Amino acid sequence: MAQSDFRITLSGGGVKKYPAKLHARNVARHLGVSEGLIFLPGQHMLYIEDSDMFYPFRQRKQFYYMSGVNELDCYMTYDIEKDHSILYIPPVTLETKVWFGKGFTVEEARERYDFDTVILSTCMREFFHHWFRHNIQKKVYILHKDQSLHGIIDSSIQPNYDTSSLLPALETSRIIKDHDEITAIRHAIKISSIAHRTILHHITTLKSEAEVHAFYLDVCIAHGTQLQAYPPIVGSGSNASVLHYFDNNDSLKGKSLVCMDAGAEWECYASDITRTFPLAANGWPSKETAEIYALVEEMQERCIAMLGPGVRYVDAFFLANRIATEGLMSLGIFKGEDVEEVLESQVIRTMFPHGLGHHLGLDVHDVRSINIFEHNSRGRRVNDEDFRMQHAPCTKEAALLEPGMVVTVEPGIYFNEFALKGYLEDSHFAKYIDEEVLDRYMHVGGVRIEDDILITKDGYENLTLAPKGKEMLDIIRDGARCKHGEECKNRGTSIG
Repeated sequence: MAQSDFRITLSGGGVKKYPAKLHARNVARHLGVSEGLIFLPGQHMLYIEDSDMFYPFRQRKQFYYMSGVNELDCYMTYDIEKDHSILYIPPVTLETKVWFGKGFTVEEARERYDFDTVILSTCMREFFHHWFRHNIQKKVYILHKDQSLHGIIDSSIQPNYDTSSLLPALETSRIIKDHDEITAIRHAIKISSIAHRTILHHITTLKSEAEVHAFYLDVCIAHGTQLQAYPPIVGSGSNASVLHYFDNNDSLKGKSLVCMDAGAEWECYASDITRTFPLAANGWPSKETAEIYALVEEMQERCIAMLGPGVRYVDAFFLANRIATEGLMSLGIFKGEDVEEVLESQVIRTMFPHGLGHHLGLDVHDVRSINIFEHNSRGRRVNDEDFRMQHAPCTKEAALLEPGMVVTVEPGIYFNEFALKGYLEDSHFAKYIDEEVLDRYMHVGGVRIEDDILITKDGYENLTLAPKGKEMLDIIRDGARCKHGEECKNRGTSIG
């Protein structure tokens, strides 16, 4: 399947198109109106400032949800009352063919995409003038003021724009994934899982974070996708304690483990997988490292097990906090007579500073309903000064989990030297931390494990295929045997 052509081949020889019309109807239903026009522009070519080079193309996700079109310079409309969708595509020119070797005709677009009508974008002006002659009082739903019809229609026409209703309707629609969306997410996860497995098999031969990063990308590209849902994180040693560590340029020499957070994208749909693994074939380098990994593994397994329809996601986060607090108390890192008091103190923030997870879909942190942070329409936090990493990733008021939601579960325990130094200067937290015991665990760095979970009518399905736990250690051990010329049981290059 070509990266820019989301079509599933059917046994009868035909193709199943991306369900754009169904998505348009979903958005209209959540708008709660019976008439009006939805207008969405796709992404245009964006040039780097003061340069004739352009940024890599990434389609606008809201546009893709309602179109399934992953091409430059397209537009779409959906007439709610008439249930009629139109795709506007750029004309294919000789220059297009010479420089890019691609483009598609109106006839090809009709075959490929789920639209009632396909016309050239050069005809948009005529269409809109005709529509407004009969519908001037009806609302035109757009996402942002700068995505209006300015420059397309005459200035004498004053559309009745609604810039506040479409985004919430789109995000509500996107929360529940249909079969086609889940198929795309599965494929992204499968490619990512193959890459993670391959890294485990070869990790004892790799010398730097950069080599791990490059090897991971090599496998993804070889399996059909050049795009990642987010910049991969490959943190070794103390770098594993940095949540968004993107340098990926340190040597693995003298390090004991790697935390790798990496997920490929397939047809605009994301995956999100984190694995923490040792660099040696003989397993975890210390008792302390094994203990922390086991604690994070317990956090994840028990939180995943409680997921299903009707569950408050935030309750899984609360459970993760409790398991982590009790576990760190049993190891002696946290101290106190009463578990409830230690929980109430929120000292767990010092080592589990992020939430448990988020929605996954067209964006890796998909839609905003599960996130505690309110964002404005351009993606910036409304109150940046109020930002705190230790806040939960969901609110008590968030919608209950439903079948078709895809969420991540990604607990972690981190020993970040700079963060802990600041916390230990705060008497509120310091009194619950045994610094002598803490010193014995600082070499661990950080441990995070992340899986992608589909909520089903009966509970959940873990979509992630990347190995973890004992299977992960076995693959590393087997890979080391291959390195020394012994027979390999599993080269780690595929997943059934």
